[in-house]
Amino acid sequence: MSRLSRILFGSALAAVLAAPLAAYAGEDNAVVTTGDPQSQSAPAAAAPAASSYTVSQIQTGGNVLSRMADYYKLEWGQAAAPTDPNAPAARRADYPPQPAPQPPYPFTEWPYGAATLMGANRPDSVDSPLMVGLAPTPLGKWMSDAHIQAYGWVEVGANVSTSNVKGGNAPAGYDYNPNTAQMDQTVLYIERTPDTVQTDHIDWGFRLSAIYGVDYRYTASDGLLSNQLTKSNKNYGLDLPMEYFEVYIPQVAKGLMIRAGRFISIPDIEAQLAPNNYMYSHSMTYTFDNFTNTGVEATLAVTKNLFLQAGVVAGTDTFIGNAGANKPNPFPNPLYPGNTFQKDPGARPSFAGCIRYQSDSARDDLYVCFNGINNGEWGYNNLQWEGFTYYHKFTDKFHVAVEVYNVHERNVPNVNNPTVQNIFANGGTPFSNPTFRFNAPDGAQCANVNTLKCRSNVQAELAYWNYQFSPLDNLSLRTEYFDDEQGQRTGVATGYLGLALGVQHWLSPQIELRPELAYYRAGKDAFNGNGNFGILPNRRQETILSGDAIFHF
Repeated sequence: MSRLSRILFGSALAAVLAAPLAAYAGEDNAVVTTGDPQSQSAPAAAAPAASSYTVSQIQTGGNVLSRMADYYKLEWGQAAAPTDPNAPAARRADYPPQPAPQPPYPFTEWPYGAATLMGANRPDSVDSPLMVGLAPTPLGKWMSDAHIQAYGWVEVGANVSTSNVKGGNAPAGYDYNPNTAQMDQTVLYIERTPDTVQTDHIDWGFRLSAIYGVDYRYTASDGLLSNQLTKSNKNYGLDLPMEYFEVYIPQVAKGLMIRAGRFISIPDIEAQLAPNNYMYSHSMTYTFDNFTNTGVEATLAVTKNLFLQAGVVAGTDTFIGNAGANKPNPFPNPLYPGNTFQKDPGARPSFAGCIRYQSDSARDDLYVCFNGINNGEWGYNNLQWEGFTYYHKFTDKFHVAVEVYNVHERNVPNVNNPTVQNIFANGGTPFSNPTFRFNAPDGAQCANVNTLKCRSNVQAELAYWNYQFSPLDNLSLRTEYFDDEQGQRTGVATGYLGLALGVQHWLSPQIELRPELAYYRAGKDAFNGNGNFGILPNRRQETILSGDAIFHF
């Protein structure tokens, strides 16, 4: 089946699976009034609020903790932050309208990566109890004057699964340990965002971030704090997923944003950061995707509808210092005959670019991307990503988010070949023991057992169908087909069907609850195993009841 045929088939499959939800959506013409999941991570004022619910009610007495507590109380039960009648316009008047409210959605703009929201961002715009608590203090006043904010969240979750082996929920993600409760992530951002609404001066921004929890493994970059994962397989770990600087130049076309540093990979509906997602669990499409890039990315608003992105990154999920670095080869072999090999063959200059088009009504948004494009040599996570996301609003309360991609690598060692098995056993690849004791990239299960290497290929089709049934509640149905043709992503060469139903309920703009039920079915035994410990999977199906709570600060 050709790649185009796979894409068309997968898109049709997603539509058929979710047709019942569309039939019940009905018509609703309520007016909605702006988030890149990588750029806007805290609840934003997005829904109309009563005129009495304003910033004038924010308490300024007491200490930092008491002011934070008072602010949580003030926002309890509200669907937006308190209004500020003196605030400047939050978006350019000539831009398409804001497509979605937050709450209950995880964003306010249809997501795109590697740029602060173009034409729809003001400094100091994140609704943060911590900043309210700090506001009257000397530190808070200095941060306000400098347009710097500090904020974050804590996410805790739990699941009950039909699998029982440690790590056995995988390849489902992110709740890979079955029948557990865990602290998924605690995240802190310190940032300054450029003003992209104004058009008269160059502005700048930055973000420093840290994540701690079990989810660190889904942002890990080879060579940057990665020994926690590859040598120790720690359940809880630390990572620095976004460390970047930005410059915004409004005088170029409708605006030019240049970002340099480490950032979340540009495509995808989902992101690793918990508040940026519809549901607690993640699709397999995202679990085995590109995670982060390090490099320079430019975003040009050609018009209010058309954005172009292009940049150079150092591969995918690899420390930039790995580029050009070699290490000793303890076992020269037909795959790697030299006395040294590259530390990570995927750490090389790579292209990352996208084209985004949004309609005047903001009811349609198409985002076509190519990420991490280089020679495609087998690397730590050297995925050649080609695909798109598409968002469509049927009504103001019902929309669909679709993602289709192909990822591949070249010259992947054939784990079905006895010679290759011996090469791995003797440390003859860049990702063999002892360098990688755990969580090394998989080889390929090539169709021809006699070949030493082959191309690995994955085709994925994903759709999230979302219905907002109250200002604080959204229902999501996730439909997915993930075809790991050579097993290089999941360890099993088979196709996977995934269905999940979840609710996102917000108690306030700061506290979110997300219960869900997910079902997975594979063409072969793929669940209830753990490759790190040599435990083979023994189940083709898996059902997981799970949920989380996110507390913003």
